[in-house]
Amino acid sequence: MDKVLVEVYVPILSRSFDLFVPRALPIHQVTALLKQAVSDLSDRGVLFDEQTVLCYRKDGVIIDVNKSVGELGIYHGTKLMLM
Repeated sequence: MDKVLVEVYVPILSRSFDLFVPRALPIHQVTALLKQAVSDLSDRGVLFDEQTVLCYRKDGVIIDVNKSVGELGIYHGTKLMLM
């Protein structure tokens, strides 16, 4: 499976995580994977709810949940934010 390494910033933790995401998955599935990974990796065991969204860190634009990582042009090093 083709994957890209992205940086995911989580404001509630004031912390970033470097995580691999599959290019073919739609963002709604990627968001679920990222929420689980951050919960597992964080010291505080942060819990996210269904209101949590994935957006671009540079401008805060919420990412279309129906498109895939590849369709959105997300590449190695893209900075995202989970909030």
